[in-house]
Amino acid sequence: MTLTDKYPYIVIEGPIGCGKTTLAKKLAGRFPATLLLENASANPFLPKFYQDASRYALPTQLFFLFQRTEQVRELTQRDLFGGATIADFFLEKDPLFARLTLNDDEFALYRQIYQHLQLQITAPDLVIYLQTPVDALLKRVEQRNISYEQTISREYLRQLAEAYGEYFHHYDTSPVLIVNNENLDCASDDTALELLISRVAGMRSRREYFNPRLDG
Repeated sequence: MTLTDKYPYIVIEGPIGCGKTTLAKKLAGRFPATLLLENASANPFLPKFYQDASRYALPTQLFFLFQRTEQVRELTQRDLFGGATIADFFLEKDPLFARLTLNDDEFALYRQIYQHLQLQITAPDLVIYLQTPVDALLKRVEQRNISYEQTISREYLRQLAEAYGEYFHHYDTSPVLIVNNENLDCASDDTALELLISRVAGMRSRREYFNPRLDG
């Protein structure tokens, strides 16, 4: 039995710079699965958001909401025909960003739209949450050298990391593997990738932790 036989729908999650897209691609290349990726570069408001967050937060968030909703619809259609999926996002955590970036009136409007659009969402069979320290996030954002991301502040990344931590502290919809991602380099280290795959394959409960420094 392969990993995607055990977990047909896997979601990789974590803050910007944690490496979720890279890991999703690596796993989809290793196992038979459809890759479902968030297309941040298609959002015309995102570069403007990093320059003037208060002005562009709402259109940025709504664009992502509509984009992710369409992708979830596609996923729901594919479920009818079977097959595995590995994704680097899931719609349920969308309000996390909205609460962090929108003022109260904007968030109230966002919630109305979100509740109106919300679909019968397929719950992931497994969520891999890449818990990453702020210093590591800053370093990785710098290394990937996307121009509009270079204005991201340490404070914003700290708030984002804390919001993710709080979210997954309470999340219980699907099984979760919480990974200490500080020293796990799946992008360039095949041994690290195999270590993570082995840890996922060995999961026995709905909520487990993986610290490669201790468990490896």
